Amino acid sequence: MLSVLRVHLPSDIPIVGCELTPYVVLRRPDKDYITDDVPESAPLDGHFLRYKWYRIQSDRKVAVCSVHPSEHATLQCIGCVKAKIPVAKSYHCSPKCFSDAWQHHRVLHDRAASAVNENGNEEEELFGRYNSSGSGVLNTSLSGSASSASLTNGSTPLYPAAVTQRSGETWFEVGRSKIYTPSADDIGHVLKFECVVVDAETKLPVGHPNTLLTSRVIPAPSPTPRRLIPVSGLDAMVPLDLDGRISSTGTFTVLSYNILSDVYATNETYSYCPSWALSWPYRRQNLLREIVGYRADIVCLQEVQSDHYEEFFAPELDKHGYQALYKRKTNEVYAGNTHTIDGCATFFRRDRFSHVKKYEVEFNKAAQSLTDALVPSAQRKTALNRLVKDNVALIVVLEAKFSNQGADNPGKRQLLCVANTHINVHQDLKDVKLWQVLTLLKGLEKIAASADIPMLVCGDFNSVPGSAPHSLLAMGKVDPLHPDLVVDPLGILRPHNKLTHQLPLVSAYSSFARVGVGLGSDQQRRRMDATTNEPLFTNCTRDFIGALDYIFYTG
Repeated sequence: MLSVLRVHLPSDIPIVGCELTPYVVLRRPDKDYITDDVPESAPLDGHFLRYKWYRIQSDRKVAVCSVHPSEHATLQCIGCVKAKIPVAKSYHCSPKCFSDAWQHHRVLHDRAASAVNENGNEEEELFGRYNSSGSGVLNTSLSGSASSASLTNGSTPLYPAAVTQRSGETWFEVGRSKIYTPSADDIGHVLKFECVVVDAETKLPVGHPNTLLTSRVIPAPSPTPRRLIPVSGLDAMVPLDLDGRISSTGTFTVLSYNILSDVYATNETYSYCPSWALSWPYRRQNLLREIVGYRADIVCLQEVQSDHYEEFFAPELDKHGYQALYKRKTNEVYAGNTHTIDGCATFFRRDRFSHVKKYEVEFNKAAQSLTDALVPSAQRKTALNRLVKDNVALIVVLEAKFSNQGADNPGKRQLLCVANTHINVHQDLKDVKLWQVLTLLKGLEKIAASADIPMLVCGDFNSVPGSAPHSLLAMGKVDPLHPDLVVDPLGILRPHNKLTHQLPLVSAYSSFARVGVGLGSDQQRRRMDATTNEPLFTNCTRDFIGALDYIFYTG
């Protein structure tokens, strides 16, 4: 007979707006173990699984800390109450927590009266698109899948009011499907999941239910939205359309973002992060909200798992008007599940651009060609072990549906070439990292020369400012005496005078140093490296703080 052996949740703390999907281990009648669902519509050996979710409410109200949402609040900021800031923002777990957060918390007070978004709603710009309770629920416009789940959480939307009462607790049935999405009503309460085998004919339970209790539900943290900063007097005067996007006909915006693949977001690597903050259901909603919030015309993402691209990012961004293109990394080195291999995804607004052509760069193939041509046959295996790292680049040629040409060129097509890459090579392999960047640039040179197409080169290059790959990108060449060139056991960088390209690339960040006269430019300059005109960091972890990600364009 079908039986349930174990149920558990992958995340320790449930979060508002983030799906809870229990892991259920079953034993089939033939004694095999499975984790597949067995719904009533497809019973197994005359049995199926029935699920229920309960909210356990006690008589005592529970508030959670706005900074550490897994902790109970012990004090409240009266200034927030007077300023009519959402109440969830006013709670702190300790005086030290409030003191440490004051520098950022006071900004809420300073901006509460002045923050006005396009709809005239003070709270929306200040706190992101959340519901009026301040609980951190994502606006339904951001994710149809999440919003529909939170409305029904099962096939039957209405449940009995109070299921059980005991020792000051009331149990409310809140869901009848395997997956449950906590709502604002669940904040501060424990959830109970129940799974039981049911006879398909009698509809009666067989055996005892398997249950688990969650930790208390916490609101999703709501970071203050970032703001675009103008970098020149011209940019400062560019008008915005009704969606808040730049409306100048010849101007467009670009976003490049390494979103951190779920398979790399491990507790071992990020032990300083709570596990709920690393969970994919939580992170994907944050990422989607942030990406959509920028309203960029072109979006280049790195470390996008193939299953997440197909099941989440492509369909969700399609709802917001984006067409999607994707290149998965090769898997000659990667030994895990092929569905979790990451890659580069490029999205563009269909109302602003149309797709003309797509090129896929596989550095493994380039490595094979290089070794066949330069390396003696006896050494090729060793050479390939060093060069083959599965990295790729996605190159897309787009045609603009807007024009920045004058009346003298009314019919000229506006083409744009967008390269999106992730150069993820170990720091000990500086020669391989530089060779990959050079290989990409040489390919882009050919495209540019074929039709005089302007270029965008976006990505995570895993190279700090001043490194040889950065010098090649930003300066068009590498100094023959650069220390990175010392590491070249295969001789793939020689002669050093070949380490050049002819693309007039300019770093987007260097705009601050060149023409920065806009609001806040002095403050931004203090966040830039004076030597390289790049940011002090684009990547910040416990073990590393530095700039690795860039957007270059042909000036």
